[in-house]
Amino acid sequence: MRRPSLDAETLARLAPELTVEVLEAAPSTNAVAAERARAGAPEGTVVVAEHQTAGRGRLDRTWETPARAALTFSLVLRPTVPAGEWPWLPLLAGHTVAKTLRGAGYAAATVKWPNDVLLGDDKVAGILVELVDTPAGPAAIVGVGLNVSSTRDELPVPAATSLALAGGAEPDRTAVLVELLRSLREAYDLWQTGGADATRHLRASYSAGCVTIGREVRVDLPDGSALTGRAIGIDEVGRLVVVGPAGETVVGAGDVVHVRAPDQ
Repeated sequence: MRRPSLDAETLARLAPELTVEVLEAAPSTNAVAAERARAGAPEGTVVVAEHQTAGRGRLDRTWETPARAALTFSLVLRPTVPAGEWPWLPLLAGHTVAKTLRGAGYAAATVKWPNDVLLGDDKVAGILVELVDTPAGPAAIVGVGLNVSSTRDELPVPAATSLALAGGAEPDRTAVLVELLRSLREAYDLWQTGGADATRHLRASYSAGCVTIGREVRVDLPDGSALTGRAIGIDEVGRLVVVGPAGETVVGAGDVVHVRAPDQ
């Protein structure tokens, strides 16, 4: 099945602070974007792959997306906020993608901590933010993988979905990418310039849209252990607060499994 390519002319007309490079294929857009950042690429550089052959996610997972069935892209950012605020960037990205999808008519879009985007109970997008050292200082690479027209047979796991499966029609990938990039840049700029008030607003907005809060969860931690309990909130640096048998624990990294829905 031959799917439509991205419209390079439309992407070239984006806001001047965004420069989009479209690749026919790449193992990982995050890896390419990191190379561009090390070579001096400015903030706002975007790398998009029509076919990503070895995408990377949290806990070193890899996957391949069918050609032109998804949006796989990475955005180079060079935050100037204090280093202690950087952990909010993955949450900002997930929250913004979910909010943008809701604005596009996908009312069921929510975010699962820290930044998986769901439609109902199924994952439609994953986000990986990586810190890269460059000669011009540290950069953040924000990688997004969004299933757009993937069929049920093309999805990597049963608990996944695509915009087409959820909406009944195949969206225009170029139009979706344009809205995502504009929304991400706008949200990032507001966070960058807004200081502590912007971070407090982000924390409140993220918490209101995070479907993890209020649920019984299992968090698979990077060291191989698991934490079970009830997710009760997000702390001041974006960590998940879980109350379990041993009391209250804050989690900075991990894979969340929702055990049951929150109390109604």
